[in-house]
Amino acid sequence: MPKIKIALLIALLFSVCILALFLGPRGINPLDLSDIDRTIVFSIRLPRVLISLLMGMALGASGAVLQGILRNPLADPYILGISSGASLFAAFGIIMGFSFIGTFTIPALAFTGAILTGVIVGIIGRKKGGIWPERLLLAGVGLSFLFSALLMLMLSLSSDEGLRRSVLWIFGDLSLSEWSRIPYGSVFILAGLLLAMTRAKALNALILGDELAHSLGFSPHTERLVLFVSVGLMTAASVSLGGMIGFIGLLVPHIIRFFMGADSKVLIPAAALGGGVLLCVADLISRSVLPPMELPAGIVTAIIGSPYFLYLLRRKNVLSI
Repeated sequence: MPKIKIALLIALLFSVCILALFLGPRGINPLDLSDIDRTIVFSIRLPRVLISLLMGMALGASGAVLQGILRNPLADPYILGISSGASLFAAFGIIMGFSFIGTFTIPALAFTGAILTGVIVGIIGRKKGGIWPERLLLAGVGLSFLFSALLMLMLSLSSDEGLRRSVLWIFGDLSLSEWSRIPYGSVFILAGLLLAMTRAKALNALILGDELAHSLGFSPHTERLVLFVSVGLMTAASVSLGGMIGFIGLLVPHIIRFFMGADSKVLIPAAALGGGVLLCVADLISRSVLPPMELPAGIVTAIIGSPYFLYLLRRKNVLSI
């Protein structure tokens, strides 16, 4: 049964990606492509769809892993402050007008900020040679508040154009998606995803408690460290590709868990696929609802996700891990 559901998710994801290629402000007939249509599909929409897919997969899988290692149903990839560090570095680069490596400058700064924040959170979260969930969570929340305050200070002092570009990026602006960003993004996201999937059995044990995990032959502190690294890689790459996209990492794992169960061997890849579906849909809506103006995809995911999350809160035992 899980294999059938995974296959259905893959089919749904493929269908959504196809729709995203040909629907939008300009509808395109796939059977009658003009030269302009080919340029729009292959140079603009296809890289955007692929980046949406990669980001959604990273956030969905990261949320599933974090909710397990922290044993907290409200955990999501941004709770550890990684996104705040990435946003701070990226906004600084935008406001200062840095372009030392061309279009890679802002993604590179965002990735650097995310990795540095992840390292700091990991160091603070260590205790007696291992990663402790409570310290990890509190360290992430504390750094997130600090970096958010610094970010607001920076934005309040920036020029109008720098402010606008920074705000769009922070809320998930996929309009600048291009082919050159896909290789490095896919490498880090797929590496983090594969690392998390190989430790799925350990994650199942951690959810049941450290003592039981230890009795089953797993080292809780080591497994948390490995899983934290996988989340850091996926979140850092995701934020560097297109900014902060909310609710996917929080919402998608709960939806998948409700339909497919809590086995991490199924949950992690299914949450990745579900995240890809949700972000592709959100991006399609963001560029179609008010043409020619585009909404940040992060705003659309929040509008979609908030009511459904409140609905889930009313359902008994849905928000559990």
